[in-house]
Amino acid sequence: MLRQAIQIKNLRTMKKVEAIIRKTKFEEVSEALYEAGIEFFSYWDVRGVGQSRQERVYRGVVYDTSSIERTKLEIIVRDKNVDKTVAAIQGSARTGEIGDGKIFVLPMDESYRIRTGEVGDESLYIKGKEE
Repeated sequence: MLRQAIQIKNLRTMKKVEAIIRKTKFEEVSEALYEAGIEFFSYWDVRGVGQSRQERVYRGVVYDTSSIERTKLEIIVRDKNVDKTVAAIQGSARTGEIGDGKIFVLPMDESYRIRTGEVGDESLYIKGKEE
């Protein structure tokens, strides 16, 4: 019964923000997230296919590649931090050209801090550091 109460209390109080951005914008996005109070996220170098095409030159020959290199970020945030997270990414990743990327926001049902056993959105921040 207590477990059900915890689940109901913490249901949808967190979101997962996924962003696919240009590799050249990673440092700017990282700094903008830190300034917005987002101090932890995961990222990967990824490849995809989209409207943007990249040309590569090798020994004077231009090659058109359909594979586009990007960086994918995954950030788990409390509901109250979603807007500032998305704004930080949009503001720092935008160039105005095709291929700037995408941002996805998904519900996150549960989170656990392994060290302390904290559950839900309490596992995402350090008490006393964030309100």
